Amino acid sequence: MKEYIKNKKDLSHKIKAIYMWWHKPAVDSEFLQSLPNLKVITSSGVGVDHLDLKLISSFGVKVANTPHAVSNPTADMGMALLLASARRIVEGCEIAVSSDTKYFEADWLGEEVTGATLGIIGMGSIGYKVAQRAKAFDMKILYHNRNQRKQEEEQAVGAIYCKKMDDLLQQSDFVMLIVSLTPETHKLIGKRELELMKPTATLINICRGPVVDQDALVHALQNGVIKAAAVDVTYPEPLPRDHPLLKLKNIIITPHIGSATSKSRWVMMENMVENILSGVNGLPLPNEVHP
Repeated sequence: MKEYIKNKKDLSHKIKAIYMWWHKPAVDSEFLQSLPNLKVITSSGVGVDHLDLKLISSFGVKVANTPHAVSNPTADMGMALLLASARRIVEGCEIAVSSDTKYFEADWLGEEVTGATLGIIGMGSIGYKVAQRAKAFDMKILYHNRNQRKQEEEQAVGAIYCKKMDDLLQQSDFVMLIVSLTPETHKLIGKRELELMKPTATLINICRGPVVDQDALVHALQNGVIKAAAVDVTYPEPLPRDHPLLKLKNIIITPHIGSATSKSRWVMMENMVENILSGVNGLPLPNEVHP
């Protein structure tokens, strides 16, 4: 990008593909107009909320992502956050290594995961993989999705479909968010939804920060509306260092590392190259995303 900025006049007609890592470079109308021979944009990860698909399509440019590469590691991350929050792993580590610790409290307790109810909001590829993992913990699995899964898929993981999200929120001990960020899912979880959850429940977000109303989450955690939260995503990222979420003990925040394994990043890069080669050669994109 630095080379392109310095030599726009010479390079703009040569560029046929954009390899977009972590939402960079930003793609807007001006940028698209400057690349008359652009054929394909391939973006790392599964989310494409940072791209205006209709705008890009109007320039005759195709878009691809890497959904399959991120499914397993992100599902692993969801379960890791669930377990860490339930068993208070971060707090426990701090106690164990603290120079002030003289003894371990006998009544320092976490929550049981085995047999608990997990509510999954968004039962796509990642959501289903989370359900597979939760089944191994003998969890009762509820899910809310735009479309109900096939009966055999539900039976394979013991998942029960909740047509109304409110029903899932009221029954779940753990609620995990795994939806795409769209105008419909922006602040999907707000004050009303948090108040529907059990006061003993934990909210886990592994999709996008704006799916949750952060001000409402701060209030809920401060006032015992829910017990805890564990999030891999916030808005913005990172949060301002004086943000109230950073001062709470009953939340775990990780730096958007759902797909951050060496294996998945390698596969993502391979997928991105495959999409680019297909696009510049006029072939169907393996992972095309349509507006």
